[in-house]
Amino acid sequence: MDTPLRLEVIVASVRPERFAPVVADWFLRAVRARPEFATGVVDLAHTPLPVELTENEHTTAYRARLRDADAFVVVTSEYNHGYPASLKTAFDTAKHEWRAKPIGFVSYGGLSGGLRAVEQLRQVVAEIHMVSVRETVSFHQAKKRFDEAGDTSDAAAIDATERMLRQLAWWGRALRAARTADPYPG
Repeated sequence: MDTPLRLEVIVASVRPERFAPVVADWFLRAVRARPEFATGVVDLAHTPLPVELTENEHTTAYRARLRDADAFVVVTSEYNHGYPASLKTAFDTAKHEWRAKPIGFVSYGGLSGGLRAVEQLRQVVAEIHMVSVRETVSFHQAKKRFDEAGDTSDAAAIDATERMLRQLAWWGRALRAARTADPYPG
């Protein structure tokens, strides 16, 4: 098997009483069971990125981590029909480190399941030269979808996770090979 893809899972919500850890932990259990990925977590609640986008030791370390990644998944909530401001700061803090890399989305929320946030994010990641995979994992009425242990029986989400990870692995391998053979011109 090829060298595992370095997958960074970005947890977007920074609210004090956020539901993000439940969704992220469930997703991380699923992805860490797959040998094609070596997985890390960038929890924006614990990643001090300055909103004025200045450079410091935290942003330098953050950008190095992004540079070393082969693929990304964002776990995001939806706030007021959009994605969290912390996530926009995370995208804007780096530039070239994102380019020619795939990204998938795990969203959660109320009736929309965070899908409006994901549709906005697809525009953002296209602008920074990323490839968003087609499949998305979405939890509608998220707090009702997980049990006390943080597990879900949401068959649609479980199936979407498998499909998204297969797509992410394919794009991750293809783009890693392409970046190695011919650096991205962006």
